[in-house]
Amino acid sequence: MTKYDPADRDDHGHYTGSEDTVSDQGKVEASYLQAVAAFAGDTGVDHLAVREPQIPSFAHFGVEPAVDGFGLDGLFPAGPTGFHDGVEVPLEIGLQLVRAMLRDNGAWCRLEVEGAFAVHVGWDQYLYISSSQPCEEALAHTRELGLFPERLDASPYALEAGEEERVIQRPGDDGFWADLHRVVVTGRAGILEETYLEGASRWHHLTNDTIDAVRVGLAPRARLAVWPSLSTDIDAVLRALPADGRVEGVWQDIDGSIRSAIAEEDEFPELAARISRAHAAALLSVYVGERVPLCTAVMPDNDGVLRARWRTEPTPSDRAWALRQPQG
Repeated sequence: MTKYDPADRDDHGHYTGSEDTVSDQGKVEASYLQAVAAFAGDTGVDHLAVREPQIPSFAHFGVEPAVDGFGLDGLFPAGPTGFHDGVEVPLEIGLQLVRAMLRDNGAWCRLEVEGAFAVHVGWDQYLYISSSQPCEEALAHTRELGLFPERLDASPYALEAGEEERVIQRPGDDGFWADLHRVVVTGRAGILEETYLEGASRWHHLTNDTIDAVRVGLAPRARLAVWPSLSTDIDAVLRALPADGRVEGVWQDIDGSIRSAIAEEDEFPELAARISRAHAAALLSVYVGERVPLCTAVMPDNDGVLRARWRTEPTPSDRAWALRQPQG
């Protein structure tokens, strides 16, 4: 569903009309939201689940969000931390999230009722709605609003099963945490990377005394990556900075907090300055195939069921774990 008249497309399907590709934040935007509400109403939906939420990465030096809060301010009682995979929101809040996506405020997600309804925003104000119902009244209302609904077999942003999904995803269940206790006690692991949104991570220092508290504080359905302990040989870490490219620095400040930042080569001096004041640090590759933690997992729901659809990149340890699982 768009504001782009199909009559203004060339032979290749490219739009050639005068409509802008950004939201007018006025009448047209309001029409988009009214149309979404109409389709939800025809489907009998009044709550939506947030799926695969993401924000632009804010770990990179020098990058500031275009909009404070990424368009999430005031939408969740707990603040932006309430924006997580699986959280259910009333339709009214769902429409505000659609507005934020239309405005490119930074936050993005799919909004769904499993098997019944889904809505998400693509590039250039293209909005995709699917419903288990014909929604004839909503279609007519959409046209009355001056928008153009077009039937598709599927959204180009629909999730597709990747090759790696043939590997069983390890859940962050009791077995995972028992194994984590063992590798921490033996000194093989020392920090945990928690990706609570696509584009946003937190780092946790792991000791035998802190593991349980870390587990309790994790975001629902977070992706986890376990890494070796940070090095206290700060000089050696600094000598390992590459001459060019991109790298992620992870460091523990004197107060015990762990921070990270992705730096380009022209930002290496700032990264080096921060690491030089740290208690311990490490440099991690940001390139596919080179960034390999000790093991990974995805947090299941409280009932033990793994409902998150995003996956971790399996490590050799993850593959070995998968091979040990009973074959269904």
